[in-house]
Amino acid sequence: MSTSVLFDAPGPKARRRHRMVAITGGLLLLVLLALVGRALHANGEFAGVKWSPFADWGTWRYYLLLGIWNTIKAAAAAVVLAMIFGFVFGVGRLSRNVVIRWVSGAIVEFFRAVPVLIMMIFFFGVFAYNQVFPAAWNPFAAVVTALTLYNGSVIAELVRSGVFGLPKGQAEAGLSIGLTPGQTLRNIQLPQAITAMLPALVSQLVVILKDTALGTIITYPELLQQAQNLASARSNVIPALLVAAAVFIAINYLLTWMAARLEARINRRGHTAGAAIGRAPTVPGAPVDQAHAAALTPNEARHDAAHAGPQDRV
Repeated sequence: MSTSVLFDAPGPKARRRHRMVAITGGLLLLVLLALVGRALHANGEFAGVKWSPFADWGTWRYYLLLGIWNTIKAAAAAVVLAMIFGFVFGVGRLSRNVVIRWVSGAIVEFFRAVPVLIMMIFFFGVFAYNQVFPAAWNPFAAVVTALTLYNGSVIAELVRSGVFGLPKGQAEAGLSIGLTPGQTLRNIQLPQAITAMLPALVSQLVVILKDTALGTIITYPELLQQAQNLASARSNVIPALLVAAAVFIAINYLLTWMAARLEARINRRGHTAGAAIGRAPTVPGAPVDQAHAAALTPNEARHDAAHAGPQDRV
């Protein structure tokens, strides 16, 4: 019987039991959906008059498309800033300097512990009271700032844990060939850590996109806020929220699909420590380093062969 690292593979009885649990759970879910749909139908939520506004271009132009644009705009700005924040403080947590490491750790742990909604409300009040930005920009600035600080802290922790999760031999190999600890971190450890943490990083980007919906509490006109405005104008709360949810699902699915393609592309190309080691110049007559030769590309191997001494060709 094949086994897993974490648990033994289920036998025939266990598989039948799992199948029965899955079938029972699916049937219960279908029954629940049928009951919810029946209640909505009884209240007229499926009436054509409540869904007809979505066939009107004005509904999309002045409500939904505007909300989608504001959602993507805030998420894109927060993603860029959170990546910068995360890598700066993630590397800071890996620093050999005790002060830098302690300060970076304190900042990361603090912003990870504060809820995003509280930060949005706080920064909205700070920006509005001190007139840091024009009044129309305050909701956008507060949403982006809160998402940057929270998700940047999570990304910083992903960077730190990704580097610590690598085999110790990676760092030792970099130091053994004369690289400094900083060069070893930048050229060997970080590229591999980023590749390893890519799925978790993409999941965090999806979280950023979804958390823009919290901006509705400070009147930021993102997708959820615009759906609520549409519901107030057309008296179709349930249809408006269902359409907004479908748009969120579609955008998140597209983002996840693109990330999966990117991950597959990186895995096909490979990104190992060997690629980070520069090719040493070949000295005629010097012995061939088998480990070095194995890391060479075909073009580099031909170059070395052309410049090798007579005893190297034996």
